[in-house]
Amino acid sequence: MTEPTLTGGPNGSLLKLEDIVKHFPVRTGSGLGRGQREVVHAVDGVSLAVSRGETLGLVGETGCGKSTLARVALRLLEVTEGRVVFDGVDLTALSARHLRAYRREMQMIFQDPYGSLNPRRRVGSIIGEPFAVHGVVARSQRRQAVQELMELVGLNPEHYNRFPAEFSGGQRQRIGVARALALRPKLLVCDEPVSALDVSIQAQIVNLLARLQKELQLTYLFIAHDLSVVRHLCDRIAVMYLGQLVEVGPVGEIDVEPRHPYTEALLSAVPVPDPDDAARRRRIVLSGDVPSPIDPPSGCRFRTRCPRARPICGEQVPPLEVRAGSGAGHLTACHFPLEPGDARAPVEIAPAPLLEEGHPC
Repeated sequence: MTEPTLTGGPNGSLLKLEDIVKHFPVRTGSGLGRGQREVVHAVDGVSLAVSRGETLGLVGETGCGKSTLARVALRLLEVTEGRVVFDGVDLTALSARHLRAYRREMQMIFQDPYGSLNPRRRVGSIIGEPFAVHGVVARSQRRQAVQELMELVGLNPEHYNRFPAEFSGGQRQRIGVARALALRPKLLVCDEPVSALDVSIQAQIVNLLARLQKELQLTYLFIAHDLSVVRHLCDRIAVMYLGQLVEVGPVGEIDVEPRHPYTEALLSAVPVPDPDDAARRRRIVLSGDVPSPIDPPSGCRFRTRCPRARPICGEQVPPLEVRAGSGAGHLTACHFPLEPGDARAPVEIAPAPLLEEGHPC
């Protein structure tokens, strides 16, 4: 079932994920090939929409299904059930040949700036590869086009012939951004693009992405596990836990008045630079471990770690809907949501200033 309340802003939805299910088959038991066949419930029934020009932050702890959902959205992974609709076209119904035309409009920035670049190829060749694959720029013009992209993301165009090993981590991630922008896509999926970088470099890349969005009218699906990063870049936040959405809402509401206990716990883990503020802050430590995605709990999947759990939580799956006291775009999947004012608002963290072009990072 599609969630129409998630379509967001006035420009309509560029990307719609409708009841997405993605299971991975696994074999458990002995190593002799006679184990029982089971599945990993990576994503279970997620419906989400990203409006044109907005940035939707997808957050949650490691293993909750964020990256799997992103790869399904780009059809890098095939769905088990559900539909992916991009710009009004059902991508799940397209063959690989017909999907090729839409690949140019959807690109991805990967998490690891070291592993996502071929160390044996020069930077100019890496950034210019999309031109060659899709045949959109003549060979004689590729060098100039690549150098313009390098300048756009703050790299020195004279470093066209260098190898990735000659760049820092932040510079390598800028190379990944330039490659993703080569075909002028409408949608960029950013899969934790700053988590492998130092904190100071993270701010530089976040500021770069914010500037590029304004200049190129981009739409972002931004994946992270750090809410302190997401809140400065995103318009809305969607929180995932064990393959399902537990809360969706606008920045300024969900990060100030969370209604789901899991979101409150994530916010309490955001680092606070002032030691006095950190000492006064209530830290929420969840009990137990994340359940196995092979055998997730019945009902609410968070109930095994939730301090507010009741018997009904194990019997019924809570619907993702607007709760009393929340705004129209703030949806929560919880039988016993936090009341407005229950959660302590996190301390604001000022974003770093925008860096000048070419600043080494």
